[in-house]
Amino acid sequence: MTLGVDGTETLGEAMFGSAELGDRRRTARLAATFDQLRRHPGSTLPNKLASPPDLKALYRLMDRPEVTHESLMTPLRAYTLKNMAACRGAVVLIHDATELDYTDRQPLAEHLGQIGSGWGRGYICQNVLAVDSQTHSVLGLLDQILHCRDRVPKTETLPEHRARATRESLLWIKGTRHLPRDRRCVDVADQGADTFEFLEHEYHGGRTFVIRACKCRVVQGGHDGQGPEQYLSDYVHGLPELDRFTMDVQSQRNSDGSFRPARTEAEFAVRGGPVLIHPPHARCGEHGNAPLPLYAVLLTEVHPPKGEEPVEWLLLTNEPVNGFEDAWRVASWYECRWVVEEYHKGMKTGCGVEELQFTTADRLQPAIALLSAVALTLLDLRDASRRDDAKARPATTVISHDYVAVLTAWRYGEVRPEISVHDFYYALARLGGHQNRTHDKRPGWLVLWRGWAKLQAMLDGYLTARRKRCG
Repeated sequence: MTLGVDGTETLGEAMFGSAELGDRRRTARLAATFDQLRRHPGSTLPNKLASPPDLKALYRLMDRPEVTHESLMTPLRAYTLKNMAACRGAVVLIHDATELDYTDRQPLAEHLGQIGSGWGRGYICQNVLAVDSQTHSVLGLLDQILHCRDRVPKTETLPEHRARATRESLLWIKGTRHLPRDRRCVDVADQGADTFEFLEHEYHGGRTFVIRACKCRVVQGGHDGQGPEQYLSDYVHGLPELDRFTMDVQSQRNSDGSFRPARTEAEFAVRGGPVLIHPPHARCGEHGNAPLPLYAVLLTEVHPPKGEEPVEWLLLTNEPVNGFEDAWRVASWYECRWVVEEYHKGMKTGCGVEELQFTTADRLQPAIALLSAVALTLLDLRDASRRDDAKARPATTVISHDYVAVLTAWRYGEVRPEISVHDFYYALARLGGHQNRTHDKRPGWLVLWRGWAKLQAMLDGYLTARRKRCG
């Protein structure tokens, strides 16, 4: 059980029981507050913690100098490493960033960085999420960096760029600072991580890695350096096809802002093999001049829908690729990356991390860490619905009674507090537009997310009406 409860220990105690906050009572309050928040993750803090004493206790806790972003991340990291040690197969460590927008918090303006097109203010939130490679279950959050983007002068030279310790490209390297040197751990990152500096860092990092390539790189086929120099894309496209396979493709927003819908059982041609990556002539980061002996895997959609560009992944890895099985394994690791997209939605829409109203960075940052841990539990509901005990386990073990009451009243016309995790999951999918027919596939995350957004709105209305009646 990834995010379950061990015996009588609550999940909050498992995650935060080892937090060093200067007083055991603060640690106990942190664990208890997390347990309250995870059962009512949506909406604003006053709605999450409806009891005024509980809400006041949270504010007091966030106001303590011992309660920092790192003091909350340290126990959360230890909890995640424990889950990773219990995982039997490879553990995928997904590195990705999202922007947290606090533009309207004027007292915070000088403590935040540029986001978006440069007019907004907030953090670049770099997360490292641990996922079981076989089940795609979330094991926890290994790291989180809250980065303030610099206002860089247009006249900055390349040497000045390399020397700047706050440049954004270093976030990928900083995100590995607490990771074990273990080839069973697979660092996975999207195109933003495709810098020679990071590739070299990962090559010497002691872990397996898979990074989606986007740069126009000079390479040689094989590792002996005897082949002709050519561009990476040209070389890999010219390799013989290893085989074909089908997989579902998640929907996503393209780089030009257009939206690519999800595709079911898309067919992909697979190519791959050893490749020697040469360093760029213009060094944008700190790295050596020796080429890197890596492996490339190319997946190309064979028959895209009419009018749609084919999906294509060009991946660089240090995992040996000598045939189709090797290439497919690398592709399956990269396929896990979509889980972090779900997680970021959980942080923002599900837990309202951008709705926090703290007016100092010292209070806001640990609150972000706390809600980031709560967001893991939204993914846990999905994971719990797939477990063997899903039809017997009460939904109230992973979500609050209020959510269960509102959803079952909508779905069945009556409150059913005993509903199982499985039935709650499918009722939520029904609210999001899934038909729940026997021949339908398992609900996708976007359908569930639409259901979750509707359920949150319904619950907010329900709580507002209840408070008016009580008043």
